[in-house]
Amino acid sequence: MAIDPDVALPWGSKKRVNRAGQAVRAGNAKKEDLDVIDTWREAHRQVLNTFQAILRNRSQGSDVVVVQRHKRKNTIFGKLRRFPGMQLVRMDDVAGCRLIFPDIASLHEFRNNLHQARFRHRLRNDVDKYDYIKSPKDTGYRGIHDVYDYDVNSKKGAVAKGLLIELQYRTTAQHAWATAVEVVGFVTESQPKFQAGDKRYEEALAYASEIIARSAEGLTSCFPDATDAEIVQKFLELDEQLGLLRMLEGLNTVDGEISQNKNIILIFNDDSKNSNLQIETYRSSPEALSALFKLEQQFPGKDIVLVRASSSEDVRNAFRNYFSDAREFVRLIEEGCANLSGKAINL
Repeated sequence: MAIDPDVALPWGSKKRVNRAGQAVRAGNAKKEDLDVIDTWREAHRQVLNTFQAILRNRSQGSDVVVVQRHKRKNTIFGKLRRFPGMQLVRMDDVAGCRLIFPDIASLHEFRNNLHQARFRHRLRNDVDKYDYIKSPKDTGYRGIHDVYDYDVNSKKGAVAKGLLIELQYRTTAQHAWATAVEVVGFVTESQPKFQAGDKRYEEALAYASEIIARSAEGLTSCFPDATDAEIVQKFLELDEQLGLLRMLEGLNTVDGEISQNKNIILIFNDDSKNSNLQIETYRSSPEALSALFKLEQQFPGKDIVLVRASSSEDVRNAFRNYFSDAREFVRLIEEGCANLSGKAINL
C-alpha cells in the first residue's frame, strides 16, 4: 500500500524527508530541508479532508464533535528531538482528527463501527495497542488512538498514498483533563504534557485524572489501587501547594470571534503569559495552509495551529486549551472530590 521510499514525489522522496528530519534533529537544517518538510506536510491535507468527510458523515445527527488539525511545526521538531530514533516519515500524527464523545459507550460503538468500514484505508495498529482508557498512561492521559494508512486509487491522489493519519477518541471528561494539561503548559513554566518542569504539576494532574475517571465514568486511571480518600487527599495537598484550581478558575476565556469560515488558524504567543489569542480565518484549505507556513516562518516563537471544524462551537470545544478554558476540568474536579470524599471543597 505504501509508496516505495525511492519513488520521486513533490518533496523528493521519503528518504529525503527523513534526511530533512535528521537535519532538524541535529540543528543544522537548511532552507531546502525546511521546504521539503513543508511540502510533505502539505500533502497531508488530502488525507485530512478525506477522513474528516468520512467521520462527519458517520457522526451526522449525533453529539460527536469532529475536528481536524495539522500538527504544529514546533511540535514536530520537538518530537524529533525527544525521540532520536524516530524517522519523520513514520511520525503518525502529522495529520490528525479528534473525536469527542459524550460517554464511553458511544465512543466504543463509533470506533467499532469504523473498524468495520469498507474502505481501502488500512488500520495499522492492533485494537488495544493505543487504548489508553483500558491502560491509562502514567501521566493520567486517557483516550484511544488509531493510526490509518491512506490509500487511494486515483492517479491524482496517488501522491498521498501511504501517508499516515492519527484518529483520537476521547470522552468529554477525558478531553477536559487533557485541556487542563495543555493550559498548565501555557500559563506556567512547566510542561506536564511532556513531563518537563515542576513534577508537582504532573503528579497533581495524574491524581486529577484518577478523580475524574472514578467520579465521572466509573473507571480508574493511573492509581487504580489507591483508595478514594487517598486520591482526594493527595490531590488537595498538591493543589494547596500549587494553587492549581484557583489558577485555572481565574483564567478568562478569550472572546475572539470565529467566523463561519471553516479553516481557522489559532495563534498563541507562549512567550507572554498575558498575550491574547489571535484568530485568522480562511475560505479555502490551500489558502489557510499557505498562510500557516508563512506565519510559522514569521513568528517562530508562537504556537500556531491550523484547524478545521464545522462550527465555531466545535473549535472552542475541541481546542479549549487555546482559549485558556479549563472550566469543565475545574467543575469535574470539584464534583469528583465531593463524590469521592463525601464533602465539598472550596477554591
